[in-house]
Amino acid sequence: MGYCPNTPEEIREMLAVIGAESVEELFAPIPGGLRAKSFDLPAGMSEFELMGIMRAKAAAGGAGITPFIGGGLYDHVIPAAVDHLSGRAEFYTAYTPYQPECSQGTLQALYEYQTAICRLTGMEASNASLYDGGTAVAEAALMSLRITGRNRVVLDASLNPLHREIVCGYLASLSAEVTGVAPSGCGSDLDRLMGSIDAETAAVIVQNPNFFGSVEDFSALAAKAHEQGALLIVSCYPIALGLVASPGEMGADIAVGDGQSLGNPLSFGGPYFGFIATRKRFIRNLPGRIVGETVDKMGRRGYVLTLQAREQHIKRHKATSNICSNQSLCALRGLIFSTALGKKGFEELALLNYDKAQYAKSRLGAIKGVSVLNAGPTFNEFTLSLPKEAALVVERLLGSGVAAGVPLGEYYPGMEHALVVTVTEKRSKTEIDRLAALLEEALCS
Repeated sequence: MGYCPNTPEEIREMLAVIGAESVEELFAPIPGGLRAKSFDLPAGMSEFELMGIMRAKAAAGGAGITPFIGGGLYDHVIPAAVDHLSGRAEFYTAYTPYQPECSQGTLQALYEYQTAICRLTGMEASNASLYDGGTAVAEAALMSLRITGRNRVVLDASLNPLHREIVCGYLASLSAEVTGVAPSGCGSDLDRLMGSIDAETAAVIVQNPNFFGSVEDFSALAAKAHEQGALLIVSCYPIALGLVASPGEMGADIAVGDGQSLGNPLSFGGPYFGFIATRKRFIRNLPGRIVGETVDKMGRRGYVLTLQAREQHIKRHKATSNICSNQSLCALRGLIFSTALGKKGFEELALLNYDKAQYAKSRLGAIKGVSVLNAGPTFNEFTLSLPKEAALVVERLLGSGVAAGVPLGEYYPGMEHALVVTVTEKRSKTEIDRLAALLEEALCS
């Protein structure tokens, strides 16, 4: 009964309502051969650890796939409060917030979401969310064109390749120029990025940590961009912000990212949500919708859609985006997740990710023929060089129930032997050691 949240009195009340004398009588219809006598559970386990044991027992020891894949979407623990609160009918089937008198709860949640994103990214203004991380980067690029009146964007090639493709697709219809800057090893080539900024550059777009897992300081790049009248856009991994300097602290003008890791489960590509935040002076160039706080005629606090620079509301040529909605439910989950953890919780979660990844990096890097390509610090992802083609190694390990990482050959020609490995707080020492053993076996055979 140590794991049961119900008191003996509550149990007696529930049994009385359903007409059973005892818990044993309640489960009597289940044949004795199918009933577990004891689970032999140790005391003091966390909910996540307990659920892991119960799932393993339910699957008769079947482990499924153990993921060491990241690349922008991550396998994190989701507190039970996120599912419970976001699943309430008031939120799950909420009325569209165009009519504030019908939607105060939804509007207040989105207002608090905007506050959470600003505090997380070190920015001053946020909208009510976007579709996903890739479109958030593209929307930030469009913002930079509007703000500066220029027509050229510099893309760091260590930015997520899928996001780079989305940016190029968005800007192609505007005949805007996109300049790519190749990475230096697994890090950004800061000298080349700085040298690529000229009088026609609207923005430089970088990612931290980058697609290879490397963590960088872009403060000098921000200063150089501002010196040339350009903006710095930083795509960030929100969980890393518990440990890594925020875009705002580095002097960035716009911060974007994918909010999937904030309380949204992996689900074959979505739905997730993207976030975008900026300096207050650029607030009127934010796409989508912004919720603001006001008062009604009785002086009571209320919430409204303050800015809606969309085609449905203003003259088409003045619209800042064709975005017609936001990911309210997914963004709500992000708010609940962030609130449940708080500042200290974010720091502890980030440190868990970092520490486990450091162990994995050391363990995997010690395998004969394997080396770590990241020259500088990493967060919870890192890039390995393998003596065999990474895609073939990954395919082999999948047969043993382990997704070993993201092979880079498809995205970076010449890096066919490179593999990005991701370790979140959900990966145990046993799982990391098993990955190491399977990888060593695959490379030696």
